[in-house]
This record gives sequence, structure tokens and C-alpha cells, in this order.
Amino acid sequence: MVTEGIAAFVNLTDHEEYRGKSTGNYTIVVTVDEDEAAKLEAAGVKLKFYKGSAQRKFKTQYDFTVVDVDGEPTSKRIPYGSKVRIQWNTDKTPHPEYGASTYLQKVRVVELAEGGGDDEDF
Repeated sequence: MVTEGIAAFVNLTDHEEYRGKSTGNYTIVVTVDEDEAAKLEAAGVKLKFYKGSAQRKFKTQYDFTVVDVDGEPTSKRIPYGSKVRIQWNTDKTPHPEYGASTYLQKVRVVELAEGGGDDEDF
């Protein structure tokens, strides 16, 4: 499955931390529009809302690729506000309370947010 949205919280270079401990997962939270939200909900995926906008976290423990709009490998450092397309898969049976899991497979950076880049640009 593929979902397009705006990168909100990105932990793709290092594992996400929760309460000072590693979760063992690379994660990206994406803010999605109403159409994408409807597609996710139809697939059994539960969404969270922040300031009126639907968001979903995608995660993986495994190696994955990040490519640019032309399909060329690019940095896993994706700044807040970048437009991304997430390729993901899910469990066969959604959890009755938490919904379907969203497992990250690949990220395509469609449009890099201004000020985006590696620390070398500092």
C-alpha cells in the first residue's frame, strides 16, 4: 500500500526513543489529507488527530530505503514539512482495538521542505 502526506516526526536515521529507551524501530509520522485518511481507515488503520489533522505512524525494525522523486537513493534525514510517499504493508487481521499495524517498507521524498538537508549545510 502507498500513503502520501507531510512528514511530521521523523526517526529514520536512529531508532525512536520513548522515555529515554530505544524502541528498536525506525519511525515516521505523516500528516495526511482527508482522502488519504479515508483510504487508511478503509484498510482498518486507526488515525490520531493533532490540531485537526489526521496523522499516522509508520515503523520498521528492518533496513529500508529512502529515494528522491526520481527514484535515486537519498538521505534518511527528512525535515519536518517535507512531502513524502510511504510504501507500507500491514497485518492480515487488524487488532480489534488498535486497528491494523503499518509497517514501513520504503520512503519516497516527493518535495523536500526548505531548510532541509544534512548537518553539513549548517
